[in-house]
Amino acid sequence: MPRTALRICPLCEATCGLTLTIEGTTVTGARGDRDDVFSRGFICPKGASFGALDADPDRLRTPLVRRDGVLREATWEEAYDAIAAAVPALVREHGAQAVGVVLGNPNVHTMAGALYPPLLLKALGTRNLFTASTLDQMPKHVSSGLLFGDPFAIPVPDLERTDFLLLLGANPVESNGSLCTAPDFPGLLKALRARGGKLVVVDPRRTRTARLADRHLAPRPGSDALLLAALAHTLLAEGLAVPGPLAEHTEGLGELCTALASFTPEAVAPACDLPATEIRALARELAAAPTAAVYGRIGSCTVEYGTVASWLVDVLNILTGNLDRPGGALFPLPAAGPRPRPAGPGKGFAMGRWHSRVSGHPEVKSELPTAALAEEIETPGEGRIRALIAIAANPVLSAPDGRRLDGALAGLDFMVSVDPYLNETSRHAHVVLPPPPPSQSAHHDFAFNGFAIRNQVRYTRPAVPLEADRLDECEIHARLVLAVSGMHGAAAPSAVDETAIQATLRKETADPHSPLHGEDPARLAGLLTGETGPERRLDLMLRLGPYGDRFGSEPHAEAAAEVRPGASGRGTDGAPEGGLGLERVLAHPHGIDLGPMRPRLPSVLRTRSGRIELLPDPIAAELPRLRAALAERPAALVLVGRRHLRSNNSWLHNVPALVGGSNRCTLQVHPHDADRLGLTDGGRARITADGGALDVPVEITDSVRSGVVSLPHGWGHDRAGSRLSVAAADPGVNVNQLLDGTRLDPLSGTAVLNGFPVELTPLP
Repeated sequence: MPRTALRICPLCEATCGLTLTIEGTTVTGARGDRDDVFSRGFICPKGASFGALDADPDRLRTPLVRRDGVLREATWEEAYDAIAAAVPALVREHGAQAVGVVLGNPNVHTMAGALYPPLLLKALGTRNLFTASTLDQMPKHVSSGLLFGDPFAIPVPDLERTDFLLLLGANPVESNGSLCTAPDFPGLLKALRARGGKLVVVDPRRTRTARLADRHLAPRPGSDALLLAALAHTLLAEGLAVPGPLAEHTEGLGELCTALASFTPEAVAPACDLPATEIRALARELAAAPTAAVYGRIGSCTVEYGTVASWLVDVLNILTGNLDRPGGALFPLPAAGPRPRPAGPGKGFAMGRWHSRVSGHPEVKSELPTAALAEEIETPGEGRIRALIAIAANPVLSAPDGRRLDGALAGLDFMVSVDPYLNETSRHAHVVLPPPPPSQSAHHDFAFNGFAIRNQVRYTRPAVPLEADRLDECEIHARLVLAVSGMHGAAAPSAVDETAIQATLRKETADPHSPLHGEDPARLAGLLTGETGPERRLDLMLRLGPYGDRFGSEPHAEAAAEVRPGASGRGTDGAPEGGLGLERVLAHPHGIDLGPMRPRLPSVLRTRSGRIELLPDPIAAELPRLRAALAERPAALVLVGRRHLRSNNSWLHNVPALVGGSNRCTLQVHPHDADRLGLTDGGRARITADGGALDVPVEITDSVRSGVVSLPHGWGHDRAGSRLSVAAADPGVNVNQLLDGTRLDPLSGTAVLNGFPVELTPLP
């Protein structure tokens, strides 16, 4: 008889609750969980295809180890023996910097990806960390770090209560949102308009999100920072900047006014290709709205001035008094995150504490630009990366100049991939460690709850028992930590979790601000519940978090203010009276609603001044370069990427239900440009840029503005040695091959993947 089980969907940032139908050990169906406290039954095509992804016959079942140049099936012991023999020896001979670590986007969609990479990096001692953040969201981390002192203090639009939403470079109807965890984003946008609110979308494409908008502005790609600067200038020049209560927590308003003086709507209009009158009108509407939120995403991040644009998004929220305000943009308070700390000055946010070996790129948030990975492998000399550990990462497709990186990976002394597939990157590995299907894994969203539009907590245990020949994904990571640290065979994987627990409790009990100060760490560890090491670590994080029971201790006054019980017996954030722990979460299989986001300033501020630093020095130093862009002659034709509802970067193209139809790798061209260049719908064209040329099928459509072409990212599944049969049947082209990796946002090291110049010629 079929049975059902609950599972949080791991396939995008919306984190919807699913109800799986299971026959034996096979997932035969997936529908939205109507009782889920967060998603309330919403599901998208990706979630509906959960069973097909779970049962994909191309998923690796056993480890692969390279022998005589060929990857062959091996036992788990053989795989870890190979790692333990190679990595520590390389570190002894060449030093810790001879090892690099790459973390891909799917890494943050799993519990293992949240819990173990920090332990791996500590065991290795390397500073050569590269992640998907420098291909996506790093500008927002940098701007938040500079403004608020904490790169993870990222304000989220209060979609359920706002009266005015300004979206830039975001297409959440198809992406399901990013750095804004919100199930049923389309429904939330429709509800905004239904209650009399207004939606304005800024995007060079008429996306599905733009079609829902009250107004759609289509500026020239890459001009987001100029447009935002003109909006801020207008607010300041016309006396519309009213920070309200934020003023007492903010410094630098006068300096900001001076720094933005030259960015008038008339000055930026030619570069943005928008009328100055329309820019002024938008600023006035933003100021006049009862509540408003400005939200920018990948289209405004992966451009030349991505960090400045990300900074200006929050500058607008601050100037209009909408930061940290219901209906504006607020800071979430995740259940497994750190508890609130006393307000006051902090350490601030520093960049450039070290630099990459070859090009001298400054580190940002302990990361180096992924665009620099190839040169760090290829270039001889001390500190050259000789070994690489790639976790859920496919940079051959996601980073610029995949062809160069492809060749660099082939020259590594040793490579480990933690990946369920043999893809364009993992095919170079000497050892591949495949995690089990998602139905056989537990799930809690450590990362995405930090960006959720409503505070809540959910945890699901595996829906299907782990097969006998597989390892749990957390155990795969724990064993990897032991193997690289020379402890393979000398300690059980559970020792990794227990060491992490003890380290956390020692730090907590030594903290004079903690309610556990002076307690015995061993006694507290004995009180933890959970069937596995990861569950015990989750229990610990929940207990120590902002809603936690803190092992029955009285919470610190600052933390208590966040969760003080209200008349309903629930905290003002919805916290259950008595506090959270794993057992309480398990008793609520559809989750626990912890209430809407609420104001949290000044406790989130960690700047050296203890205030919002409105014009940080690194931003001020960038503004002259942005000002010079006003005089630059724009390129005749530029490229932007695009997302599809049934895709997520490069990792869902092997599921038959998610490919085909409108999910195709075509170059979208406006009819005027097609006529000018002699292109035909369904014909082919050669597109050329810094990194080379691609031959692509043409799709003529007025959904993209004139002067702009659009090619989706994540395609290019045509390399020999991969085992992605569905993806290989319709491989598409790798848009990032058009880039050579030299175009970067200088403040964040993020690759410029949008708004770069291209040339088009028709092919026979």
